[in-house]
Amino acid sequence: MLAAVAIPLAAMVGLASPAQAAGATATYQKASDWGTGFEGRWTVKNTGTAALDSWSITWDFPAGTSVTSAWDADVTNSGTTWTARNKSYNGRLAPGASVTFGFNGSGSGGGDVTDCTLNGDPCDGGGVPGDNAPSAPGTPSAGTVTDTSVALSWTAATDDHGIKNYDVYRGSSKVATVTGTQYTDTGLTAGSTYTYSVRARDTADQVGPASGSRTVTTTGGGGPGGDKIKLGYFTEWGVYDRNYHAKNLDTSGSAAKLTHINYAFGNVQNGRCTMGDSFAAIDKNYTAAQSVDGVGDTWDQPLRGNFNQLLKLKKKHPHLKILWSFGGWTWSGGFGQAMQNPAAFAQSCYDLVYDSRWAGLFDGIDLDWEYPNACGLSCDSSGPAVMKDMMQAFRAKFGDKLLTAAITADAGDGGKIDKADYAGAAQYVDWYNVMTYDFFGAWDAQGPTAPHSPLTSYNGIPIPAFNSDSAIQKLKGMGIPAQKLLLGIGFYGRGWTGVTQSEPGGSATGPAPGKYEQGIDDYKELKSRCPATGTVAGTAYAHCGQQWWSYDTPQTIAGKMTYANNQNLGGAFIWEMSGDTANGELMTAVHNGLG
Repeated sequence: MLAAVAIPLAAMVGLASPAQAAGATATYQKASDWGTGFEGRWTVKNTGTAALDSWSITWDFPAGTSVTSAWDADVTNSGTTWTARNKSYNGRLAPGASVTFGFNGSGSGGGDVTDCTLNGDPCDGGGVPGDNAPSAPGTPSAGTVTDTSVALSWTAATDDHGIKNYDVYRGSSKVATVTGTQYTDTGLTAGSTYTYSVRARDTADQVGPASGSRTVTTTGGGGPGGDKIKLGYFTEWGVYDRNYHAKNLDTSGSAAKLTHINYAFGNVQNGRCTMGDSFAAIDKNYTAAQSVDGVGDTWDQPLRGNFNQLLKLKKKHPHLKILWSFGGWTWSGGFGQAMQNPAAFAQSCYDLVYDSRWAGLFDGIDLDWEYPNACGLSCDSSGPAVMKDMMQAFRAKFGDKLLTAAITADAGDGGKIDKADYAGAAQYVDWYNVMTYDFFGAWDAQGPTAPHSPLTSYNGIPIPAFNSDSAIQKLKGMGIPAQKLLLGIGFYGRGWTGVTQSEPGGSATGPAPGKYEQGIDDYKELKSRCPATGTVAGTAYAHCGQQWWSYDTPQTIAGKMTYANNQNLGGAFIWEMSGDTANGELMTAVHNGLG
């Protein structure tokens, strides 16, 4: 008996030949055998350059062999043909990622897997002995690009027996099979970004590796966004004292003018991404009057809170993209520990961002580490390479999803920009949110008074390099493309009290009172309580009584947007949306200024 069992076990504990399926492999292993039954395991790996959205393996077992239970996959059969499909939580595989599921079976022939397919392609690659798979085609080039179409062409793949056709992929979805080396993708959305790759298939139906990827943005888009990014941070805690909700983005008109929203913030704890305030995010009940679509929450619905309201906002404004931002000033302390294992860190964030409970909400992730290899609320000493290493790990995991970062604007010699490899990391990010605000404030309680977000330097500025233009020029000088830089705009002001001088540079006795916190207040509060009395370095300031404030107005924002356009920046972002007026006058200035 032992000898009889040992022979098939020894033959089958080894891995079977990989199954090729459009850049994915499926490998079977008979992990154990107890005579009347066995444990089998399949591993699916994405070996391509585009993410897989789902996977399905079909194979044949000999008569009398069956699956009795399975985990991490749904397994069904029709006679001797068995099919395993992914669960909701493990179907998406980024390039290089893999997933393993297992099952218990009955019958001694469980290792004899035949006629296997992975996502409909032959498990054995459909090869003929001595026939090699085709090479990768050339990276597609974009020819004519319109509002709704992209013309692609590529150099031919090679094969020892000839090329049959090419599969064209938009992201992870195959959109066409063509016999030539050209294809025009139609029916697209104006002002939207798409990523393409191509695979060759030979006369034996073997599929070769994917070409390089080409990302193309369609023209137009006019209304929301045009060619410029207009991003606003929406804070999780704003639903409390500030009474600012997703519905306010809609009723103010801002949702129609924004292209992207960053939801702030998720936390970074114990080496992984975690939720911040789960009550505000997924549990808070919204009445019909408070809800984006006028439909109130019910006690038994699976998702409530900000996440459900933002899903409704996306449904009403389909052009909007939403990213989940992690970290921020208060929650940056966990990044250093997390980066001791970058791949595990990225995996934890991916699993949380794309949790099935809020499927369809997030289009990517924003990482707000204040500051890598430098000091913020706490200090980090991970080394200058940590920024590049982090973004590389996240790009590998998130594939073609949006990946952005909020970064310092400290352009001083030896300042925070010099502390980390932001230039090396730039190749992996879609854009940087350059925090060109909070240069000066009442943490220097005695002053001198200075605008917290100067666009340029000026005579008497306390630290010459602390201005927006210095930061932008330094980052561009490091080789970071201008289109990957967004100018930061604060929808709030910073102020001092005990000030007698109207112009910048006066002395003070401490921070001015604010509605929620000393030394800071929203634009919507300040515009009437302490109206602007002058401008300096492209921003406004106000002296009222003994208080001195600086903040941006619609007029100064217009000037900053002109600067962003002249510098060919990717656009602008706002910290944060609740500071605007009920009719969104600052957001309107951003929108009109960027065009």
